[in-house]
Amino acid sequence: MSLDLGFLFGNKKLPLVGVDISSSGVKLVELSEAGRNEFRLERLASEPLPRGAVVDGNIENIEQVSEAVRRVWKKSGTRAKHVALGMPPASVITKKIVLPGGLNEDELEVQVESEASQYIPFALDEVSLDFDVIGPAPSAPEDVEVMLAATRKEKVEDRVAVAEAAGLKPIVMDIESYAARAVVDRLAERPAKGGQGQIVALFQIGAQMTHVSMLLDGQAVYEREQPFGGNQLTQEIVRAYGLSFEDAESKKKTGDLPDGYERELLHPFLENAALEVTRAIQFFFTSTPYTRVDHIYLAGGCAVLPGLVELVNERAQVPTSVFSPFEGMQLASGVREKQLRAEAPAFLVACGLAMRRFDQ
Repeated sequence: MSLDLGFLFGNKKLPLVGVDISSSGVKLVELSEAGRNEFRLERLASEPLPRGAVVDGNIENIEQVSEAVRRVWKKSGTRAKHVALGMPPASVITKKIVLPGGLNEDELEVQVESEASQYIPFALDEVSLDFDVIGPAPSAPEDVEVMLAATRKEKVEDRVAVAEAAGLKPIVMDIESYAARAVVDRLAERPAKGGQGQIVALFQIGAQMTHVSMLLDGQAVYEREQPFGGNQLTQEIVRAYGLSFEDAESKKKTGDLPDGYERELLHPFLENAALEVTRAIQFFFTSTPYTRVDHIYLAGGCAVLPGLVELVNERAQVPTSVFSPFEGMQLASGVREKQLRAEAPAFLVACGLAMRRFDQ
């Protein structure tokens, strides 16, 4: 089989927008360079998806999703037709392997395929496979450490079909957790962000799932997904006030709900969210050699719910803050700061995908 080289780890210096497709909606980010390792946020836009269009990272309705991608592209005002898309971490198998040094590209391909068959529970002709040479192997410097990534072809093809139906051209397919990590790395390099040896916990609280990444100096030392997300609060609002799901979601964002909402629904949800965070940290301690977390970052749409940061800080006894992927970036004149403050944490993955334009 031929490998999709430059696809899962694609690196293309073309005008490129990051498009994040999640179960709740589509988000788009376009960045430009504003100096060495500095970016300007040119555009961002989001568009909700009908319930059931994307379930557990699988695109169930290509037409509805491509229509949302078309709308978000138009709403953003961008002209860039090339896009970077993300795959949910649960749908991608990644594995670090060690191969002999000095192999050319073709020889590496053959070796990677041979190794991959040991780790992938599908026939190789059903798989999109890619690899990235990380560098000399720590245990044997004459060998190289290689990251291989594999996913079912149909999952890649669904996302490609969505982009193409919206009139766009996908040229990079990344893993969503890698895209998020790239943004965290960028901010970790900034002064007063902690420095070496820091263990940072990143909680991306989505609509259905919370993705947990524990990062030591930018490298993931632990990752897991927990079935907890903002839809649980939306469902409670639906039940309590007899609203449609769409209305409940909208009113949850604006806070336009009856007087008892905060006491009866929001506070119990925040307590549950804080419990999920502390539980995940305990799992991390019991299943790894690590015994501390230096900072907790909250991202995703739920991160800006009033009171969540304070509650997590109090329950976990770890400094906690909302993660804004655009911190330290210049803003183009069309970007509204008020919107950014309210929505930025939900654009973490889209921002990381947009940064792929500037890969060295």
